[in-house]
Amino acid sequence: MTALPDWMDLPSAGLSADDYDALPEEICRRIEIVDGAILVNPSPRRSHQNFARRLAQVFEDACGPEFEVSTDVDLRLRDVPLLNRRPDIVVYDSSLPDELVLRPEYCVLVVEVMSPGSVTADQIDKPGEYAAGGIQHFWRVENTDDPEKLRVFRYQLDPTTKTYAPAAVHDGPFTVTDPFTVNVDLAGLL
Repeated sequence: MTALPDWMDLPSAGLSADDYDALPEEICRRIEIVDGAILVNPSPRRSHQNFARRLAQVFEDACGPEFEVSTDVDLRLRDVPLLNRRPDIVVYDSSLPDELVLRPEYCVLVVEVMSPGSVTADQIDKPGEYAAGGIQHFWRVENTDDPEKLRVFRYQLDPTTKTYAPAAVHDGPFTVTDPFTVNVDLAGLL
């Protein structure tokens, strides 16, 4: 039997924000924290990472100096109990200093590229968490029956209910104008 690494030995109240911030970066890159519990994420497939990187580049080319685009970075949704996710892509206010923790109030768009091991989290858990945090736009990218085709589900925050309302579904080229104007050719990103 293999012993758990020391960093997985959690206090009874779960991992705190201070505990998490004290972890080495190489550990933080592989985990998310939900209600103080550690979730170890397997490395996504190369095709998943390549698509996310290419889509992030499209965003970066389109969004201008007002926004910054990052992939696979910590997003602190709540301090107690600690809720820390690592979206595939996040677009946020470029004036945020690098040393500050990325929080929902700085974010305008979060994208999750769904993998077979993340279906429930990407369809149910994360959208609810991002909406509760007040992030205006959420996109989920899913595979279709055709391996050469992806589908994007776009959602916009309903400020009254703090839930996402469907905005559109795309499986071909599309253009959006909020929170910035961007043309996306899904097939060209595969």
